[in-house]
Amino acid sequence: MVESNTNTEPKKKRNILKLDETVINRIAAGEVIQRPANALKELMENSLDAGATNIQITVKDGGLKLLQIQDNGCGISKDDLDIICERFTTSKLKEFNDLYSISTFGFRGEALASISHVARVTITSKTANDTCAYRAYYIDGKLKAPRVGMSSEPRPCAGNKGTQITAEDLFYNVATRRKALKSPSEEYNRILDIVTRYAIHFSGISFSCKKQGSNTTDIYTSSSSTHVDNIRQIYGLQISRELIKIEYTAENYDYKASGYITNANYNTKKMIFLLFINHRAVECSSLKKAIINLYSSYLPKGTHPFVYLSLEINPNNVDVNVHPTKREVNFLNEELIVDHICEQMQNYLANANASRTFFTQSLL
Repeated sequence: MVESNTNTEPKKKRNILKLDETVINRIAAGEVIQRPANALKELMENSLDAGATNIQITVKDGGLKLLQIQDNGCGISKDDLDIICERFTTSKLKEFNDLYSISTFGFRGEALASISHVARVTITSKTANDTCAYRAYYIDGKLKAPRVGMSSEPRPCAGNKGTQITAEDLFYNVATRRKALKSPSEEYNRILDIVTRYAIHFSGISFSCKKQGSNTTDIYTSSSSTHVDNIRQIYGLQISRELIKIEYTAENYDYKASGYITNANYNTKKMIFLLFINHRAVECSSLKKAIINLYSSYLPKGTHPFVYLSLEINPNNVDVNVHPTKREVNFLNEELIVDHICEQMQNYLANANASRTFFTQSLL
């Protein structure tokens, strides 16, 4: 008879331990900053909150080696540089109920802190009242001396009004995250995508994005450009010729809509959908599916439209604190609003379709 080797001894109970603060911060940073494009989105929104009218972005190796943003906003005072990279430090939110009327992009005070826990951060900033700019270096949310033997305190330097933030060696201390990312070219394409969205939406602000060392920009928009100018500049003349402007107020549902959609003369294999809710770039899968279904009656099978849509919804009806990256939001009466948007788009398309033109070629 063969004896059983099955181990029936109970497993040893593991003690519950509190994670080290560095581990906690690094895990939290990985949720907020998932890739270079996420970091850039947070930094651009900080620039917009600071009232910038000119935002310049420089990238190396898809943002992994270097991600730099320069703006001409209000700047950061020297006194605030000490704590600006600490978690939950913000000038935009004081109590939880402020979330129901939030009008700024940032509110949790996690963006710069998260970046500083997975990259080496340098901030140079000057306010209108400062006689000079100040530069500070950060690692893990704390001020860091630039070199051994030097003070970590912000140092005076030359600089224009505004802020320059540089993040170097992104995910240098999270090897698995860095390996999981796409190639530098793919990460750069994601960066261009998010810059494109904000450049088109914020037509009164100049955006530029280029690779470090390059003499030419891959994206450039002027502060005097319109939405259509920026769509033409980035996506080309063909789309801009087929745009339908939409603009209406839905008092029954407490929202406003504006933007541009292409008519039935234009189609593309991959849908271009730029959605902003209260001026924040977000995703809404239910709205996207509804729009695809709507256009299926107008476009050849397997093709899609260009849609840029800006919704202004009562902040009391929007929950912006759903996703760590703020990529998704929830809003009241979502299903009804989605249906209403598609009804309105249907009307715009039907009116435009009445004057649709076809290009034909005579047979010889």
